[in-house]
Amino acid sequence: MNYFFPHLKQPVASILSGLAIGAFALGGCSKEEVTVAETGAISEKIFFDDFSYQSLQEMHENQWKVRTESGHPGVANARWSADGISFLKEGDSENTLLRMTSSTDGSGENTQHTQFCHQRKYLSGTYAARVFFRDEPVSGPDGDQIIETFYTISPLKAPMDPDYSEMDFEYLANGGWGEPDNALFATSWETFKLDPFVKDNEYTTKPGSFAGWHTLVLQVADDKLRYYVDGEQFAEHSEHVYPEEPMSINFNLWFTQEGLIDSDEVRTYQQEVDWVYHIADEVLSPAEVEHKVSALRADQVAFTDSVPDWEPKLPSPCGL
Repeated sequence: MNYFFPHLKQPVASILSGLAIGAFALGGCSKEEVTVAETGAISEKIFFDDFSYQSLQEMHENQWKVRTESGHPGVANARWSADGISFLKEGDSENTLLRMTSSTDGSGENTQHTQFCHQRKYLSGTYAARVFFRDEPVSGPDGDQIIETFYTISPLKAPMDPDYSEMDFEYLANGGWGEPDNALFATSWETFKLDPFVKDNEYTTKPGSFAGWHTLVLQVADDKLRYYVDGEQFAEHSEHVYPEEPMSINFNLWFTQEGLIDSDEVRTYQQEVDWVYHIADEVLSPAEVEHKVSALRADQVAFTDSVPDWEPKLPSPCGL
């Protein structure tokens, strides 16, 4: 984990390491004591990204993947493309945002979805992200069923596999899935089968607009899943859908096949992400999450990852 502080040009871990070497040279402490000294201040298993990137290459270096493989979900024969990811400043501030851009003209060959994923190594603990949802396209006619998301997922090894794990925040700006108009869904999955579609999940939905900035928090502990939106509890789901398999952290922006409007004019939708945070094996309240993120930003930590890889290390596909 790399902690960067103002006016310092190297991670604190490196500085501590240097101090440890000096201590050995002076005979001041044992190897065991140095290990405790080095790790005690940074023992929490944390993943945080402020998305302060200038390029996709920088993002890849921090173990993010961008989806390019075709397939479920979304419009048949659509592309999943890295072209939909860009970085921009938030207003007049110096804060950098990640933007996802997806578009369609109603045909599969001219539909572009966007998704990016972090390593498959996350399970219990607290997840959070600050995201910006939109109700309308930034260009073109309105009305397509667009899905704006923050979620975790493991690969489906077989239809109705009971060890499948998935937990979703999904905003439907133009309705869908039984909702006639915009609505936010929190969905926790036990498993499913794609064709014919059979689902085993628990979900909570709240109709109405969620356009604008929102802080989404998910607590995964004690066989319960608790979803929060802007500090207020949104949903609680049971042990039946509690995750069994390590998951990747994901964001995507995609259109439903059944919800496209009757138009061949190109329409473009966008979603922004400010930051994402996870602490493994600990439950934090939304207020505690905000405090942790504020502290990381005050210390100019743009990215840190001390969540250990699963043993053995798991493949991390960016797809279903």
